[in-house]
Amino acid sequence: MKRIALPDGTMVPALGQGTWNMAEDANRRVDEITALRTGIDFGMTLIDTAEMYADGESERLVGDAISGRRQDAFLVSKAYPQNASRARLPKACEASLRRLGTDRLDLYLLHWRGAVPLAETIEAMQRLVDAGKILRWGVSNLDTDDMEELMAAGGQPCAANQILYNLTRRGPEHDLLPWLAAHAIPAMAYSPVEQGRLVADTGLQLLAAEIGKTPAQLALAWLLAQDNIVAIPKARRSAHVRDNREAADLVLSTDTLARLDQLHPRPRGRVPLEML
Repeated sequence: MKRIALPDGTMVPALGQGTWNMAEDANRRVDEITALRTGIDFGMTLIDTAEMYADGESERLVGDAISGRRQDAFLVSKAYPQNASRARLPKACEASLRRLGTDRLDLYLLHWRGAVPLAETIEAMQRLVDAGKILRWGVSNLDTDDMEELMAAGGQPCAANQILYNLTRRGPEHDLLPWLAAHAIPAMAYSPVEQGRLVADTGLQLLAAEIGKTPAQLALAWLLAQDNIVAIPKARRSAHVRDNREAADLVLSTDTLARLDQLHPRPRGRVPLEML
């Protein structure tokens, strides 16, 4: 498994597991827990969740999945922007820790930018680090100008920026991804197969068939071929996790990469960072 370095030198797998839209159907709970555990077994130990997902039920699901093997998982969760203040962030973090059944988060992210000043959020995050509640902090959905402002406010410890990035959302390649790379801050790519829509992409289907892979595997392999990127696909079933894991071993040829670039070229000009 390819690994990506965080700014403090910690290595994380380039292919992790997302949980957006999981824990919303009790009938799927056993399958979803099994899928997450299967992913850990396959080395996809970075698990991303958020207090927003299923109103906290996603965190409870992850907590059940890692029960008895917390040491095997790199836990990432995210706080609502309205909870990113000095007064509210400690409470939000404690609630997430309770739902996850752990005493610390490996990475805690500001889910998106809100009304709380970045400087205040940085201060609140650093207090959580000092208290041992989180080991490091980062952000999500911040564009290049936001990152510049974050740095100006004292955000040098920022460990990651989680963004919408995939074959059909290539705007970050113009300035945000180069900026992050220059500052040794990894990008975490959420919705790496565009919430499943890339699976139905005709051009991707044809190209994937030629190399004996699925469109989703091809889309993931394209991301994993890049430096400084962590992809966090969601999988509700163990079979889907196995398919995702195979993408980490797929080495794309120069010709395949060129054809993917033709199918989904990056925008000619800068595009503001998109969100889902």
